Amino acid sequence: MIEVQSLTKRFGPIVAVDNVSFTVGRGEVLGFLGPNGAGKSTTMRMIAGFLTPTSGSAKVCGFDVLEQPIEVKSRIGYLPEGAPLYADMTPKSFLRFVAAARGYRGDEAKRRIDAAAEETQIFTVFDRPIDTLSKGYKRRVGLAQALLHDPEVLILDEPTDGLDPNQKHEVRSLIREMAPRKTTVISTHLLDEVSAVCTRAIVIAGGRLVIDSTPEALEARSRLHNAISLKLSGLSLAEARRDLATVPGVGAVDALETAEAGIALRLYAEGGRPIITEVSRFVHARGWAVEEIRVEQGQLDEVFREITTGQG
Repeated sequence: MIEVQSLTKRFGPIVAVDNVSFTVGRGEVLGFLGPNGAGKSTTMRMIAGFLTPTSGSAKVCGFDVLEQPIEVKSRIGYLPEGAPLYADMTPKSFLRFVAAARGYRGDEAKRRIDAAAEETQIFTVFDRPIDTLSKGYKRRVGLAQALLHDPEVLILDEPTDGLDPNQKHEVRSLIREMAPRKTTVISTHLLDEVSAVCTRAIVIAGGRLVIDSTPEALEARSRLHNAISLKLSGLSLAEARRDLATVPGVGAVDALETAEAGIALRLYAEGGRPIITEVSRFVHARGWAVEEIRVEQGQLDEVFREITTGQG
């Protein structure tokens, strides 16, 4: 559905995107990650036809963004960074304008406007000037225009930026619901969003693609993957650390906190292999009082930092 080949963008001496290539298939939700200035938004703007590449190519649904721009734009729902809108319009008048630009008239335009407004839950502010809306509602109006023509491809630049936790949950649920019948690319700084909605993740740094993987595989790169967080009572910290270090598969044991009610430790798994069974059996055999035991999945922010700074 999306084919990017050797895409490059230069602004004078600055190389914003450097020879990036990837493909995205129907049903995939691709998380596009990277630090500020990495080239994420520039790449998405080139795919959407908003910026002209310096070299390389991008195709959407088989159509080249340079040679067949109208065919491409008719198949893309694009939410730019910051959700730029006409501040003096209302959401209703703005969506009517977008519907007209897309070629919809009469009942068809109304049906599509109502459906997009319902999906993004903006009816309560439908007749208020956009300039008076909160950042969260402006973001939802921007998302509504991206969905209005029921596009095959969604390109969403920071889609939940400025939304409260409930609104984020609603937008993420909407993305998951639409995912099987669309191709979705999401640029985000929120790593929990990648775990929540994405089936795949690309990390870009310094304009270059540095990793293309699944969220689960990225989490598996974390030192915390399959680590065990353990709270115990009735024994000393020194005794617990010494004995737990002997459990097969445990690579290291760190103390997290010490309180009157007990002790808390983290057990790191050698090679990221599961150790919950061995630890549970060991603790049970010792007869230790367990207040809490939890398997860690891994932290994407730790992996992201290592990948983008070259420290991992």
